Amino acid sequence: MMTFATKFTCFTGINLLCALALVVSGCGEAREAARHGGAVPVSSEQFYYTSPHTAVSEENRTEFNTEAYDHIVENPFLLSKSNPLSTFSVDVDTASYANLRRFLNRNQLPPAGAVRIEELVNYFDYHYSPPTGDDPFSVHVEVAECPWEESHLLAKIGLKGKEIELENRPLSNLVFLLDVSGSMEDFNKLPLVKSSMKLLLEQLGENDRIAIVVYAGASGLVLPSTSADHRTEILSKLDDLEAGGSTNGGEGIELAYRIAGDNFIRGGVNRVILCTDGDFNVGRTNQSDLVNLIENKAKSGVFLSVLGFGMGNLKDSTMELLADKGNGNYSYIDSMNEAEKVLVEQMSGTLITIAKDVKIQVDFNPAQVQSYRLIGYENRMLRNEDFLDDTKDAGEIGAGHTVTALYELVPVGIESEVAEVEPSKYQQESELSASANTDELLTVRLRYKDPEGLDSKPISLTVKKQDLSLTEASTDFHFASAVAAFGMLLRESKHCGTMTLERVNSIAEQNLGDDPHGYREEFLQLVKKAQLLE
Repeated sequence: MMTFATKFTCFTGINLLCALALVVSGCGEAREAARHGGAVPVSSEQFYYTSPHTAVSEENRTEFNTEAYDHIVENPFLLSKSNPLSTFSVDVDTASYANLRRFLNRNQLPPAGAVRIEELVNYFDYHYSPPTGDDPFSVHVEVAECPWEESHLLAKIGLKGKEIELENRPLSNLVFLLDVSGSMEDFNKLPLVKSSMKLLLEQLGENDRIAIVVYAGASGLVLPSTSADHRTEILSKLDDLEAGGSTNGGEGIELAYRIAGDNFIRGGVNRVILCTDGDFNVGRTNQSDLVNLIENKAKSGVFLSVLGFGMGNLKDSTMELLADKGNGNYSYIDSMNEAEKVLVEQMSGTLITIAKDVKIQVDFNPAQVQSYRLIGYENRMLRNEDFLDDTKDAGEIGAGHTVTALYELVPVGIESEVAEVEPSKYQQESELSASANTDELLTVRLRYKDPEGLDSKPISLTVKKQDLSLTEASTDFHFASAVAAFGMLLRESKHCGTMTLERVNSIAEQNLGDDPHGYREEFLQLVKKAQLLE
């Protein structure tokens, strides 16, 4: 099957730089340049491109891009006999989907490193029933035929966080940490940041508190912790902000956490909301140093949300890491519609953490499952030993959040794409236990901590083998599989099987289900844009 990049026509709608790449570097690198809008990536983590206009105007002639994305190595198939356990941290980030949408709306294919499949899948809500007992979330598993490989199975694991009505939510101590450096002056950066924060302000009440910290070459306190009821004063402070100078993010983070700590509300929502393009170029500029700073601050009980803005110098990999280590979430705001989704429709999930350090471990029965692979979550993988280790950090779940993970399973007796391993001369594979000689397919185990807890609590769910055809699977199963397949195609996964963009569109179109905000309908438009770029 011709790959996604191979089918892309190199000279259609691409600027002169792509043509130059063809001459100098050969077709392969020129096609990669086309993928990024016109220039060949300089490394696995950073790429540069120019504006994707057919006619290059003077002002667009040198619009280079220094956006940075981590290299993603796709999870392989693993044999259940030698690797019966699969362990990972939950992830409720959605930035990758909104960022991907930005690329496609600019008639560009996203770089492979920008496509995190779990964030695409988790951008959408699924209709899981909420928890009924004392646990903060419910667990649901559905297994059916795999849409892109009919001899395989697809297992969908879904979590649903308990809902908290706005009138019952805990009091909030929020610090808006706003990047006002020179790189934030574009219309889709600081102006959009201001509008987004005003949207959030409208949802808060007199007992909630807001402080505003800004940073550029230096950082400063623009607004001390103030009742959200003082709207005129807060709006005036936001309106007065202007962009300029270099970016000392580390100093701003230190100040924001200090302000949040000084106004800490026990039992409340204590959170720093960082709005930035992630381009830290003064002070602590090393990603490792910033991560260490955030990890230390996270121990204070103040959580972190990261909202990414703009294009051209977006440091996606840095912002994702900061949110991960700061016990928070990472969203990319490309429009007011996205701001409303994150800060209004899903405000409780964005602000209120109901469970932290949530880990999932799936135990596969080798008598039923020959091999498996986790789709996405590549940078959320944990060692099996980490599952019981309460000192190991993991993901957080917000009120009302849904979390979905997909596993592709190869039943026993079906040929599998598993790399061969030299057997140990000292140890043979152990005998199967009595539980293996049952109709159990797998067991899902979870551990989580209460938002202010130190000790984790367990949840377990056993799933039995069932012969469920694809036609019998739920609407959510079909739609989630279509979104995952879309990400696989954009990443040019070798596991796409029979899936095509046309089939992704067909599956999604027939399984829109209840779509009150039109997000699933919008997904169809993105698939069609990708088809046009083939």
